[in-house]
Amino acid sequence: MMRSMFSGVSGLKIHQTMMDVIGNNIANINTIGYKSSSVNFQSMLSQTLKGASTPNETSGGTNPIQVGLGAKMSSIDFNFVQGNLQSTGKITDMAIQGEGFFVLKSGIGVYYTRAGNFAFDSSGNLVNPSDGSIVQGWLADSNGVVNTNTGLSNLNIPINQTIRPNATTRVSYSGNLPSDASVGSNYIAPIQIIDSQGNSHDLTVKFTKTDDNEWSWQVTSPTGAVGSGVITFNSNGSLASVTGGPITYSPPGADPMSITPNFGTIGQIDGLTQFATTATAAAISQNGNVSGTLQSISIGGNGEITGVFSNGQNKVLGQIALALFTNASGLISVGNSLFAESNNSGVPLIGVPDSGGRGQIIVGTVEMSNVDLAKEFADMIVAQRGFQANSKIISASDEMLQVLVNMKK
Repeated sequence: MMRSMFSGVSGLKIHQTMMDVIGNNIANINTIGYKSSSVNFQSMLSQTLKGASTPNETSGGTNPIQVGLGAKMSSIDFNFVQGNLQSTGKITDMAIQGEGFFVLKSGIGVYYTRAGNFAFDSSGNLVNPSDGSIVQGWLADSNGVVNTNTGLSNLNIPINQTIRPNATTRVSYSGNLPSDASVGSNYIAPIQIIDSQGNSHDLTVKFTKTDDNEWSWQVTSPTGAVGSGVITFNSNGSLASVTGGPITYSPPGADPMSITPNFGTIGQIDGLTQFATTATAAAISQNGNVSGTLQSISIGGNGEITGVFSNGQNKVLGQIALALFTNASGLISVGNSLFAESNNSGVPLIGVPDSGGRGQIIVGTVEMSNVDLAKEFADMIVAQRGFQANSKIISASDEMLQVLVNMKK
C-alpha cells in the first residue's frame, strides 16, 4: 500500500480533532470563565530510504533521503488570556482581574475555576450554585481578625449571625466653651453610653468655669457623681491640660465600666476649644455598641468579606483565597468550568487576592469566555481546507492504485 494514503489518513484524523476543538470553543463562547483551547500539530516518523554520508577526499557528503509518514497532534493547549468582564450587579458575583483561580471544594476534592458566579446556600456557604462546590478562604475570629497563615476552610457566613455588644471605654468631646463667660457659668452636655449587655445609659457632663482659662468638668449618673476633673486652656484657645478621670460607672446587672474622656489634643485646636463665642461643647462619639444582626456583606478587591450589622457596625467575617500555578496550561479540565491539579501544573500557591502576583477581585462582575469568534472562524476554514486536502491525497492515491491494478488487463 502507498505511504501517501496513510499520511492522508493521519491528516484527516488531526484535522478532525482540530475541528472538534474549534467546535467546543464556539459552543462555549458565552460560558462564564471559559478558556479557549488550540491544537498544535507535528510530523510523525520518517522512513529513511538512504542515510547521510560524510565527505571524503574524493567526493562530498550526501544528505539523507527520507519520506515522511504523516502528521500527529502534539498538544491541545489552554489559552488563559483574560476574558472581558461583564457587570451583573450581584454582590456575590466576582471576577479576577489578573492571574489566579478561585479555590473550590467538593466532597474531598479541591478544584480551581475562573468562573465567579457564586451564591450563598441555605446554610450560609458561599458556593458555585451549579454543583454546590464551596468557595475556600479564611474565616475571621470573633474580633474580626483573619489569619491567612492557617489552612483553608469553607466560607460559611450565616445571614442570621449576630455581633455582640461592646461596652463604652472612650468618649470624645468637641465644640467650644466660651472664653467670655463669667466665673461660675456652667454648661450641660449629655452622654449616652453602652454597657456590657448592650443597654444604653444617659449620663450628664457639666462644665463649670472656675477661673480665666480654667473649667471643671463633672459627670453624674442617676445615682450620683461618677467622674470629675479640670480643663485648662492656652491663651490661643487650645487645650493646655486635662486632669481627672476616668469615668467609673456600675450599671445594674452589667460589668463595671471605666470610661476615658477625650477632650482633644494638648496644644492643638481640636476637640474642646475656648473662644469668645457660643457654648457648643458636646460628646460627639463613643466606642460602645449594642448587639446587632447581619444585614448585608461587602467584598473588597483583596477578597475581604465585611459584614454590615443592624447596629451600624462593620466587621470582617472572612477572606477569599486565590491560587496561582507555575504552569496553568498543565491543569486538567474536569467539567463545570473547573480545573484540577496535574503532575505538570505545579502545586497551587495559595494566597490573598491582589498580592504576590494574584489578581484583584472585581465584585458585581463575571469574567466571560475569552473565545475570539473571528479567529475560530478563520481556524475553521483552515481545518476544513486541511481536511479536504488530505482527503484528496487518499482519493489520488486510490486512483494510482487502481491504475496499477488495471495493468494486468
